[in-house]
Amino acid sequence: MSTLLEGDEQLERELTPEPIAAPAVGSLLFHGLLFGSIVLYGFLGGFFHHNSWGSAAAGGAIQVTLSTALPLPSDQPPNDNVLATETPSQAAAEPTPKAKQAEDEKAIAILGKQKKKEKQTAPKTQLHQPQPKPDNRARFGEQAGSSIARATQTQSAAPGPVSVNSGDFGSRFGYYISNIQRKMDANWYKQLVDPRTPKGTRAYILFTIHRDGSVGDVKLDRSSGVPSLDRSCQQAAQRVDTFGSLPAQYGPSTVLTSYYCEY
Repeated sequence: MSTLLEGDEQLERELTPEPIAAPAVGSLLFHGLLFGSIVLYGFLGGFFHHNSWGSAAAGGAIQVTLSTALPLPSDQPPNDNVLATETPSQAAAEPTPKAKQAEDEKAIAILGKQKKKEKQTAPKTQLHQPQPKPDNRARFGEQAGSSIARATQTQSAAPGPVSVNSGDFGSRFGYYISNIQRKMDANWYKQLVDPRTPKGTRAYILFTIHRDGSVGDVKLDRSSGVPSLDRSCQQAAQRVDTFGSLPAQYGPSTVLTSYYCEY
């Protein structure tokens, strides 16, 4: 009898379903905890990129550069030509020549009346027309020659207190004459002349200029009648150290010069 009871209990236990809710919930919690641990480890280890700014460390500053020059769209399409320029011409482009229409070689010619070619007629020439005689003269100009005078005259030096008794020295070397006058004016002390001397009174002197520009043989040529004026004019020539070397184109070694001092 007991054996039968044990068999019935065993059969009842086998037929009774086992509870699965609690094990399923425990399994889900276990797997969720495992997945969360893996994600947290990857986030802390830097395996996952995120958009967070900064870090757990102390905050810092960020440098930002503002630009006011923004690229604007171009009014013209880009040109990759190496000869292109940033300032193209505003003139209209030249018209492109029209391309000739290509002839179809496979086209079948239409048989029919063809246009006859026009005969080229040579221009009629008059008979017995006199032929012009060839002109063998050379062409050298289309305008008559000028009628101005071709002779040149030697211009004399400008009038002044300096005169050189040596041919055309004054007309050839005007700059040297000007240098003599400038040197004499700088060395003549007008305040040494008697103030009672009439205005316009002149004293003429003569002196020789040597090749090196030095002065010699200073003497009175024509007295002014005022001793102080005559003396001051001679002293002015004696104060000049040199007038500069004579021009190399001038042959003689000395130049006899006349000069007057006017009060």
